[in-house]
Amino acid sequence: MSDIFFYVFSVLALACGLGVVFNRNTVTSALCLLGVLVSLAGIFVLLEAFLLAVLLIFVYAGAVVALFLFIVMLTDAAGGDRQRFSKGTLVSGTLAAGLLLIGLASIALYGSFDTVAPAASPGSVLRIYGQELFTTYLLPVQIVGFLLLIAMLGVIVISKKFTGEPADSAAAAASTDPLTEAIK
Repeated sequence: MSDIFFYVFSVLALACGLGVVFNRNTVTSALCLLGVLVSLAGIFVLLEAFLLAVLLIFVYAGAVVALFLFIVMLTDAAGGDRQRFSKGTLVSGTLAAGLLLIGLASIALYGSFDTVAPAASPGSVLRIYGQELFTTYLLPVQIVGFLLLIAMLGVIVISKKFTGEPADSAAAAASTDPLTEAIK
């Protein structure tokens, strides 16, 4: 039964990945990226790597895709004017894809696939992650949190600049609005 889910998640990840690459609309590409990340999280769940699945959903699907969508909508870059590939780019891309397929086929045909020892119980691994995160790596975690706070404040400042009017003129415009005058 898990094989069926693995194939479903794999096909979904590949289809959404192709949607990211070949879609002309950047918003739709970002949503296809969300589909890729969710299907990869499903594969992690099948592998019983629940922490990685949750982190993938929270960090990438929640934060990064939301940031992509915010930036795309903030810069009004939703249009899809893409240039056509040149012949050199097309030939080199086809050559690279062919070499990749030859390498994968040679690994599949001539490689040895040893079995991996079973992983430790999920509870002990999660406890070790938490202990290492809040003891050994406490300073890097706090630095990353601080950088994310700075990025959030920067996005707020940038979005305020794109309104086109300073805060004082917005307050003056609101005070002369007939609707606000009628409420007073």
